[in-house]
Amino acid sequence: MRKIINYLQGVRLELSKVTWPKKEETVRMTLTVIVFSAIVAGYVGILDFLFTTILTKIFVR
Repeated sequence: MRKIINYLQGVRLELSKVTWPKKEETVRMTLTVIVFSAIVAGYVGILDFLFTTILTKIFVR
C-alpha cells in the first residue's frame, strides 16, 4: 500500500511542475487540429474517389 501512496505523491509532485496552457491557446490548438484533420480527410476522400473511379473503369467493363 505504501508503494501506491508514494507513486501517487510522485505523480502529484510532477503534475504541479507542469505549465498548463491558457484557455485561449487550448482553443486555438484544438481548432488547428480540427481544421488540419478536415483537410487531410478531404484529401484522402478525393484520392479514394479517384482511385475507385479509375480502378472501376479498368476492371469493370
